[in-house]
Amino acid sequence: MSKRGGFPGGMGGFGGMNMNNLMKQAKKMQEDMEKSQAELASKEFDATAGGGAISVKVSGQKEIKEIKIQKEVVDPDDVEMLEDLILTCVNEALRKVDSAQAAQLGKFNIPGFM
Repeated sequence: MSKRGGFPGGMGGFGGMNMNNLMKQAKKMQEDMEKSQAELASKEFDATAGGGAISVKVSGQKEIKEIKIQKEVVDPDDVEMLEDLILTCVNEALRKVDSAQAAQLGKFNIPGFM
């Protein structure tokens, strides 16, 4: 029986790592994640729909920065088509941001995080 009580082998329950090393690694991981998030926020993602008739630019923070519509697509008698093209384009740009976020944060390999 151990004289010290508590956990056998002291703090060995963390794979032999001492608490200071564990805290240093956690702090470094947090700093790396913040840096990755800042890099992602500064990026812009583009998408097009309707063969380039509509284009959208979105920031890494999912803010729409720009929407461009070609004149020939604007038909007052078919507003629904234009609305659908815009929705399709915006959603595709947002999916690109989500994909980039998953790739960027997935490299940190935190169980249950993503």
